[in-house]
Amino acid sequence: MATVTVKIPTQLRDATGGEGSLQIDGDTVGGALEALFTAHPELRSRLADDDGNLRRFVNVYLDGEDIRFGDGVGTPVADRQELQILPAVAGGR
Repeated sequence: MATVTVKIPTQLRDATGGEGSLQIDGDTVGGALEALFTAHPELRSRLADDDGNLRRFVNVYLDGEDIRFGDGVGTPVADRQELQILPAVAGGR
């Protein structure tokens, strides 16, 4: 089991008690996210749909690489890697 640093964006920090960076254990991105959701249950509904899949507007990067171009949530993680969650922001008229 690896320990990764999960970076939490400002707009989600209310669900983590203000924490912007968390140490989470997991073997894959999905396992780390599940551990994150267990520790901070409000994040599940904000990041995942009713089927447990990441919402389409949620971008997840492992050491700067979009997991969509790897094995998605099945992407293996290693100790000291960084997982960054970035919900897309829309704007304009």
